[in-house]
Amino acid sequence: MVRANAGVCRLTWALLALGLIALPVVPGLTGMALAQQDTAEKTERELIDDINHFVRVGPYEAAAGAMAELLDRGIPNTDLVEIIERSGELDRFLETLSRAMRIGMLEELAARLDQGYKAGKLERVRSPDEVARNIRLLDEGGLRARQIARQRLLAAGEYAMPQLMETYLANANPNLKAQVQQVMVGMGRQAIMPLVAALPGLDPARQEALVEVLGQIPYRTSLPYITRLNRDTDVERVRETTAWAIDQLGGRPGMDVAGLFYSLAEAYYDERSELTSFPDEKNQLLWDYEPAIGLIPTPVLSEVFHEAMAMRTAETSLRNDPSSPDAVALWIAANYSRELDSPEGYANPAYPPERREAEYFAVAAGPSVAQIALARALDDRDTPLSRRVIAAIEMTAGGQSLWGGTGSRRPLLEAVRYQNRRVQYEAALALGKAQPLSPFEGSERVTPLLASAVRDASARYAIVLTGDDREEYERHRSTLEGEGYEVLPPAASGMGELRGAIAEAPGIDLIVTSLSGEGTRALIDEARNDPKLGVTPVMAMVSPDELEYFSRLYRRDQSVLVRRVGIDATMFRNATEGLILAASGGPITQDEAADYADRALAVLRDLAVSQNAVLDVNDAAAPLIAELAQTQGVVMLDIGEVLAHVPQQRAQSALMNRALDLGGGERLAMLKLVADSGKRYGKMLDERQVRRLVELARSSDYTLATQAAAAMGAMNLPNDQLLPLMFQDGGESRAVRARNE
Repeated sequence: MVRANAGVCRLTWALLALGLIALPVVPGLTGMALAQQDTAEKTERELIDDINHFVRVGPYEAAAGAMAELLDRGIPNTDLVEIIERSGELDRFLETLSRAMRIGMLEELAARLDQGYKAGKLERVRSPDEVARNIRLLDEGGLRARQIARQRLLAAGEYAMPQLMETYLANANPNLKAQVQQVMVGMGRQAIMPLVAALPGLDPARQEALVEVLGQIPYRTSLPYITRLNRDTDVERVRETTAWAIDQLGGRPGMDVAGLFYSLAEAYYDERSELTSFPDEKNQLLWDYEPAIGLIPTPVLSEVFHEAMAMRTAETSLRNDPSSPDAVALWIAANYSRELDSPEGYANPAYPPERREAEYFAVAAGPSVAQIALARALDDRDTPLSRRVIAAIEMTAGGQSLWGGTGSRRPLLEAVRYQNRRVQYEAALALGKAQPLSPFEGSERVTPLLASAVRDASARYAIVLTGDDREEYERHRSTLEGEGYEVLPPAASGMGELRGAIAEAPGIDLIVTSLSGEGTRALIDEARNDPKLGVTPVMAMVSPDELEYFSRLYRRDQSVLVRRVGIDATMFRNATEGLILAASGGPITQDEAADYADRALAVLRDLAVSQNAVLDVNDAAAPLIAELAQTQGVVMLDIGEVLAHVPQQRAQSALMNRALDLGGGERLAMLKLVADSGKRYGKMLDERQVRRLVELARSSDYTLATQAAAAMGAMNLPNDQLLPLMFQDGGESRAVRARNE
């Protein structure tokens, strides 16, 4: 009867799709909602049958309704697995979900079902009861049962390790111990961290037993821990076993323990794949060991797991060599990254809230260590981290420690050439505030960057590459311009067409691509090797068939976001916003731009007043002159104050022109700056400007006339400009008139 009802229902939907029958209209209920109304009374098995059918033959609204109904029932993941497996349609259903994830309107629903099924499989195999049952089957079951138990324990991975290790160390059943050892060795890298976490808390006999397992797992992750035990143990059997394991892993006794842990910390910081047990999961596990309890797993969000382990292993390195600045710098970089990657409100069990913020340790470590951390951030093209470390350097460094760097590196000077404007501005601000007294490489870039921070900080520039598809280009251009971007012209043949436009822009904030798979990879590679685009966020739009491949390919690159072509404008805006926030801290807002301008002008003013010979304010004159004509208020006067210290005709002329454009108090203030320039450098105004200045000095407004006269006096104008002002009639003197007559 169930089968018959399902068949009738599918026939009804088919007739609906052909328009041969019609359903009564229910107010507020259409499309998928109508489909769900039809499926609300069905069993889960019937829903699975409907999904299998309608995904293949349509209509897709019916498939969506069945999927939504199945999801809305809130079935626990493990129960969902049981339902699907008992249906007898497991392989067909999984293939159906794979098809559905390539269909736009079914993609999200199918992905949720697929994720629920996979999560249920993992939850079931990882449950302590299931792990215990499978361990018993290793000894009690037949050959087939042992094979299945072994496969399930391997699938459980790290989650099975507390019970596996306890069984292995109990040593009560030699056959079971041997079977468990095989499972742990077969588990590979997922067995290592639980075992090494337990090593220090065990007696020598059990240490020896665990080292025997670790020596058979061909990953060097355990080498630092085994080498430390080899160095510290007083028990000959343990020393012999650890020496054997070290040899198996390609090491040698006597290796530098601090160096080994530092290398492991770097590997965690780099998020190496061999150190990531569950790459597609929400959580990873941190391991501790208490003799009275056993192994203790602590779930940590995957976003901050590698940082936690990098900090742990760097701390261990420092306990073995407290003098290592590199290990301190690595710990600080990982701590900053922990802060940057932590979701808002997340209570990180690896770094409780009572511990101080990363900045505290960065400034306490001093500028030399911070420069090492900055070098790492620049090498990794980690823009948010670079900015954090530069802020710490600015708080603690001065003079030679800023541009002298460490060893052969000059990280802060490298930051001036980094491909992100925020980093460039902040490095230039730090260098400018230091008032250097001796030249250094790259010093000529500092004041132009400060001027750019005054003028260009809030500008946003984007590149859109869609090949020959002009319609796609216009669609993305329109959306981006609505968000305040200036979009460079289309370039059908690729990035080469845009070289001139890229060079003229102060920076490129976003690249959007909608190309073939091969074209997308080539474009990203080209951008990453470009001196101006190396860290620019890339939004890569790919076909549904290529989505999973490219998502995996760039999963660890926070500067690349992969999305399916055809997403709507809202999804596009949200995606680009999140991408830029993660990759570079988000677009520079108007408030941030104003703050950059204020800070840059303060530094330029100090450099100008001090007439710093290394950071020459003259180099900033051109952009400041251009900006002077476009601004008003305090910013305009601050720019004018800087230009009043620039010994160039164009600077004094710009001040006078701006004074003539203004009125009221702003004109008076600008004339005072003209006078200041004249005091320092004499008259550089042209004749037209001098005549206008004399006219202002004749004004009936006493305050204005006096200020204009003060500017004339500051410039030491000749008498023929002054005399007309001395006579009440404002004209020529009688003697002059007589001579002329």
